[in-house]
Amino acid sequence: MITLSAVEKTFGTNAVLRGVDLHVPRGESMVVIGGSGTGKSVLIKCILGLVTPDSGVITVDGVDVTKAPRDAFLARFGMLFQGGALFDSLPVWQNVAFRLLRGSLKRPRDEAREIALEKLRRVGLGPEVADRLPAELSGGMQKRVSLARAIAAEPEIIFFDEPTTGLDPIMSGVINDLIREIVTEMGATAITITHDMTSVRAIADKVAMLHKGKIRWTGPVTDLDSSRDPYVDQFVHGRAEGPIETLR
Repeated sequence: MITLSAVEKTFGTNAVLRGVDLHVPRGESMVVIGGSGTGKSVLIKCILGLVTPDSGVITVDGVDVTKAPRDAFLARFGMLFQGGALFDSLPVWQNVAFRLLRGSLKRPRDEAREIALEKLRRVGLGPEVADRLPAELSGGMQKRVSLARAIAAEPEIIFFDEPTTGLDPIMSGVINDLIREIVTEMGATAITITHDMTSVRAIADKVAMLHKGKIRWTGPVTDLDSSRDPYVDQFVHGRAEGPIETLR
């Protein structure tokens, strides 16, 4: 579904992506791990066409992302943002149905609300939250609303950016399980960015490690602990000593 070939991106003198090669098959859940500042978010922005690579090719379902019609192309994606990114002034149901109330995916208002209520139910929230504002919800509930919004338009591809940031371990487990279930049910192709190894093991079919702008290792999540790659080993086990430089 998604292929990156020799993708490079530099901002000024900072080479963020230095020849990234990555293949994400249709219906697979890929988790990209790596330290802060290694280029994970830029990678997603390049796939979405929000950032144009300096060189290399990115295709989605065989189509070069730089040549795809924007509205139709972006309609295929859903996104769960790291901070939730809910609109404070809109009630919950309008947040969930945001894409269904405007643009190429626009539906009648009543239909959009019904879809929003169904997606809220799917993430474990009842209709009583639909007319509340995001500020009236707990952090875990806000994250569920964000997940409901990500799947509201039945996307083929979903990106999850640090989906458990700021959540306690129990709620993190709930969100991880929901993501795994929903991706499987929808048959969606998923790319998740996370530092949380619990999330990695719960969500991933395959894992790719991005370090200094290159994919150092990729393989099934079941091979993560036996990768024999010193960078992967240090990151997975959170060791201070190893080839990955740490500030002291």
